[in-house]
Amino acid sequence: MGRAQQQEKAPVAEPQITIVRADGELGLSEFAAISDELFRLTHEGKTRIVLDLSGATHVDYRGIRMLGVRAELLRRAGGGLKLCGLTDYLERIVRASGAHWQVERLVNVEEAREAFARQFAYVA
Repeated sequence: MGRAQQQEKAPVAEPQITIVRADGELGLSEFAAISDELFRLTHEGKTRIVLDLSGATHVDYRGIRMLGVRAELLRRAGGGLKLCGLTDYLERIVRASGAHWQVERLVNVEEAREAFARQFAYVA
């Protein structure tokens, strides 16, 4: 009788993800601070960033445009920016800003992690 062999697959390393959380009403000054933080993180080599807006109650659409610029910087650095935790209200603001095509939006941090894992998966 033959013996079934089980092949073990090497685990795929999960990419390092940095979570940035923003709460409350986010106006231009708050988005400027977020944008500066994203720039700083990028220069530290942290290029896979999730911006969790689950605690945000309002966002200035002009600030969302700032995120589009940072998202492009992160992509060029080999990473990306993903938004999560958007209410329907915030999602409408993101769409109205015109930057919705620049930043991927996901339901929560876990989905964002999984999206990065899929995006940067490789076969060894």
